[in-house]
Amino acid sequence: MSQLQGLFFWGFLLVFGIVMYVVVPRSKNEAGFFRGQDDQGRPASEWALMMSIFISWIFAKSVTNAANLGATYGVVGGLAYAAYWLSIPVAGLVIYRLRTREGATGLVPFLIGKYGRGAALAFSLAILIRLFNEVWSNTAVVGGYYGASGSAGFIGSALLFTAAVLFYSLKGGLRSSIFSDVIQAIVFILFLGVVLALVLPAHSPRELLSQGTFALDSGGDLLLVALLQTLSYPFHDPVLTDRGFITREKSMLRAFIVAGVLGFVAIFAFSLVGVHARLEGLAASGNVPAEVARGLGVAGFFAMIVVMVTSAGSTLDSTFTSLSKLVARDLPLLAGRLPSPKAMTIGALTMVSFALLGNLPMIAGTDILKATTISGTMVIGLAPIFLFSGRVGYSPLSFHLAFWPGIVLGLLQALNLIPPNWAIGSGKYGILLGTNLYGLVLCTVGFFLPLALPRYRLGDTGVAA
Repeated sequence: MSQLQGLFFWGFLLVFGIVMYVVVPRSKNEAGFFRGQDDQGRPASEWALMMSIFISWIFAKSVTNAANLGATYGVVGGLAYAAYWLSIPVAGLVIYRLRTREGATGLVPFLIGKYGRGAALAFSLAILIRLFNEVWSNTAVVGGYYGASGSAGFIGSALLFTAAVLFYSLKGGLRSSIFSDVIQAIVFILFLGVVLALVLPAHSPRELLSQGTFALDSGGDLLLVALLQTLSYPFHDPVLTDRGFITREKSMLRAFIVAGVLGFVAIFAFSLVGVHARLEGLAASGNVPAEVARGLGVAGFFAMIVVMVTSAGSTLDSTFTSLSKLVARDLPLLAGRLPSPKAMTIGALTMVSFALLGNLPMIAGTDILKATTISGTMVIGLAPIFLFSGRVGYSPLSFHLAFWPGIVLGLLQALNLIPPNWAIGSGKYGILLGTNLYGLVLCTVGFFLPLALPRYRLGDTGVAA
């Protein structure tokens, strides 16, 4: 890459941040900053909400992982990763029920009322870890287009990108996030089309779709893992769930269903870039799209960067706004207090803090796939907690007996301490599949166990008083 081309690509990051700052609206009050309402108090439209959900869940790390899996397992790998987008309709249906039948106004207030403050605190810590992971795992993908992991170009571009997104996120919070999401979604779709038009014609549709085998040792195990995790995975992502409480129930549900379908299609389509790399004999790496892009010439490489920056930007600004809401508005509820009158200031300071701290794993060079698979196992207990909440009354013990086994299993998996005989099949993800299947059963049994115990008074910790 020539020096002039290098300046052009670096300049793009600056222009991206400046343009987004100029066009996004400023929030004048907390309703705009935390709930996405305009100055007249109107919520986001159904169309804007759908586009926001769609692009916010098209993480840069997700399209990268999809292509990587496509290169490794063919279309089976692409389907496996795309299956995670079925989480969005699942979340929409559950949130619709929570709002219409149980009067929920948010997941944290719902958990306080249903399972106690201890449960809501444990949940909040889990999603705090999730949001922390979203910062570094997306900035690392952008950095991969400017240099090798750990290089000055890699770290510098990731930090510049972070600053650009933080700059406009501070202006309007959730309102600016949703507004920018609509723009980023349109740009993403256009440039995704450009990338696919440059890459896919090299092979016939039959050739592309024939790559891969539906077997447990050929990516089928990961596909089953994804389908299991759709029952729990969406609930620990406030980027998604926060948007479930800002518009009317039916509008929200339609937006979630359409966004989920669009996301599934987009992720699978992008996984074909990895299938192309497989057919071309490109060596599998941690960033297959970047390797493919380098063979497309300057125009193709730029198109790929635009796809990654828009997808990463939409996720990162949503992550910042969810972090600000969690710290400024939800955490005070756990202490039995109302949010501070300076909640917007607290939210802004939270964004700045996590923009700095959240990039430390990126600098250290952590594997981005771990941000999905391990965290997904740790929260499998959320499936019965939200899916079957209507089957129990106030029951902190049900929450804790479902939640903590999943956390323990996720930690054991991260430390490679799950017994080998838990594996289902002989594939790479066999132990992951066994852990999720047996763990989901264990968490569900734990959730319903209190119904079989003698009636007694339960405290907030779920321990008999």
